[in-house]
Amino acid sequence: MANIGFIGLGIMGKPMARNLMKAGHTLTVYDVVTASVDEVAAAGANRGESSSAVAAVTDIIVTMLPDGPQVEEAVLGPGGLLEGARKGAIVVDMSSISPMVSQKVAAACAEKGVEFLDAPVSGGEPKAVDGTLAIMVGGKKEVFDTVEPVLKAMGSSVTLTGAVGAGNVTKLANQIMVACNIAAMGEALVLATKAGLDPEVVFNAVKGGLAGSTVLNAKAPMVIGRNFKPGFRIKLHQKDLRNALLAGESLKAPLPLTSLVQQILMALMNDGKGDCDHSAIVNFVEDLAGIEVKKPA
Repeated sequence: MANIGFIGLGIMGKPMARNLMKAGHTLTVYDVVTASVDEVAAAGANRGESSSAVAAVTDIIVTMLPDGPQVEEAVLGPGGLLEGARKGAIVVDMSSISPMVSQKVAAACAEKGVEFLDAPVSGGEPKAVDGTLAIMVGGKKEVFDTVEPVLKAMGSSVTLTGAVGAGNVTKLANQIMVACNIAAMGEALVLATKAGLDPEVVFNAVKGGLAGSTVLNAKAPMVIGRNFKPGFRIKLHQKDLRNALLAGESLKAPLPLTSLVQQILMALMNDGKGDCDHSAIVNFVEDLAGIEVKKPA
């Protein structure tokens, strides 16, 4: 069993850390929110007083943070894990960030003799709890081989996608498909509801055909049930699409649909819905149509 550090105990990080402990790994944790550390420590984890302190006593350090600036601060900043990490340690950043930031952090780690993988995840809170996340990894194969058993305690699908940065490019591709799928689902169900149909009947009619998808199966019932409790927040998906557009710009890859949905997400944030589940993308279309997607009264 591995001696693991875990930095970042939010909606995703907390259940991921619990699954590592369930698999028998020794865990030392840190988060800027003390209550989150208290909760995971009560379940059996050791406390770390800083990112540096966590790195000083562990061999593999996992970070699960909101965006690139937080990853840079936790790894490279004062009190960051590179101050405490031992030569030969492995940093596994499971945050969803810009691939360019992943490469910058990896280069800084390499200067200190520390290995780095970017390993963002897909599946949201339910799959984080179940330990069935899809994990997309970028980095050296020999480092991936070392860490793969640890990752399999958190995910049912663990794939090496290329060099450092490739994990986050793959995650951005995933986020484009998910966001555009939810937006298209919203338009379809708004049309059906506006036409007087029961959206649940329409959902059940199409889910077994070509339009069926994991996104449809997960998100249509939430919309029809008017449940927008976050499994993955609007504001985080907006951040991911912003990173996708920045990557697209640097690679000269036009992403017109991504741009449109990212603007929808920003409008929803301005409407106070940034902490809603990303299924609330449908709310934007509902507002345009003046109707809610729900079962007829």
